[in-house]
Amino acid sequence: MEKAKEFIEREWFTITGQLFSLMKIESVSAKPELKKKMYEAADYWQVLLLDAGVDTAEVIETAGNPVTYGEKIIDPKAPTIMVYAHMDVMPAEPLNLWKYQPFEPREENGYILGRGANDDKGQSFIQLKAFEYLAKNNLLKVNVKFIIEGEEEVGSPSLAGFLEKHKDQLACDFILVSDTNMAGIDMPGITTGLRGLAYWEIEVKGPSHDLHSGIFGGAVANPANVLASMLANVHNADGAITIPGFYDKVRELSYEERAKINEATYNETDYKASLGVSALHGENGYSTLERTGIRPTFDICGIWSGYTGEGTKTVLPAVAKAKISSRLVPNQSYAEMAALVKDFFEQNMPEGVTVTVKDLHGGDPYECPADFVPLKAAEQALFKIFGKPAVHLRSGGSIPIISTFEKILGVKTLLIGFGLGSDAIHSPNENFSINNLKKGIESMIQFYIEYQQNIGK
Repeated sequence: MEKAKEFIEREWFTITGQLFSLMKIESVSAKPELKKKMYEAADYWQVLLLDAGVDTAEVIETAGNPVTYGEKIIDPKAPTIMVYAHMDVMPAEPLNLWKYQPFEPREENGYILGRGANDDKGQSFIQLKAFEYLAKNNLLKVNVKFIIEGEEEVGSPSLAGFLEKHKDQLACDFILVSDTNMAGIDMPGITTGLRGLAYWEIEVKGPSHDLHSGIFGGAVANPANVLASMLANVHNADGAITIPGFYDKVRELSYEERAKINEATYNETDYKASLGVSALHGENGYSTLERTGIRPTFDICGIWSGYTGEGTKTVLPAVAKAKISSRLVPNQSYAEMAALVKDFFEQNMPEGVTVTVKDLHGGDPYECPADFVPLKAAEQALFKIFGKPAVHLRSGGSIPIISTFEKILGVKTLLIGFGLGSDAIHSPNENFSINNLKKGIESMIQFYIEYQQNIGK
């Protein structure tokens, strides 16, 4: 690893130069007017992959934004690792909250600053440069493929079709991703679980038009009252979800698994202060780390009805709507949960109104098996680089494409991230620790070495 460290220091000017060139590209997938920037990023990734040592690289069209694909085949009979990353970033607005221009990256006080510093341009460079070191020093004993997509930040709507169309080309033994966090400063983490996501819009309709609340109030079902009442009944006093069948397939973790999760750095006082709340709330019987990692949720993301302008307008609204997100855990199914929620609201609908549950978006949860050989290699590698065991993290967030990989390609994913909660991803002043970037490259080089030594064991 001393040679690997020398490589990182010797090539640091080149590494940051290439990374900054990528970060300067305003590859915001949420903005259709920036479509050309997505192709600019895809073309630049092709150059980066070829420079790093892949045999071939190409930009492939999809139904949406392009995908950059590259591969290095050492031996067709050897195992194949596929590295997944994304070239798109979140919009930078509000721009007035940035210390510097978001697409003018720079180094400052031990950090890289700018949109994409962590998510995912900075973290994708960890994978790129680890591969480059191994490839150029003839240390690779496995095949490596790369897919760099351009729609992750908008839910990867075109990637499933891309996977189906190129299934044979993308065949691999497992997928490797750096797009998650560590357990804390200098505390390595491996994300072994991701919650799934289900997202709905619920609409309650009553009269054909808004009514005078004085003349008709008390005589006609008020859609806003009905919706508020139904939503209030989703949780009981213990914070549990009351929808029949909601927990039927939830996998209860063992005492050992729960203990492993609670090894992550967590200070309740600091946590509350960072959120600006005086108390925490959730399902009884579980720690905060468990509530946000291994338990399902049902949350109102938005709710509206009637008159909300200045002053007063005494109306009984004709329509009330809410947007709902539900985070799912193994072994819950997004499709099954959607059906349960639809049934719950339709069966609890009072006379005089109609309820429509519209399915907007979703993805299944993901869980990495404890006996997964790449997981063991990752644990060994991170221990050697950081000098302490890696914490197994259960992410409260969702990366829907991970479960899609498993469904279409039939392989598991290993998630080793080097970000921190303080990196402000998706927010103004996104940043990434230079130390974490360097340690990340070292860790992934060591991971390949450990995995190659463990093959066949």
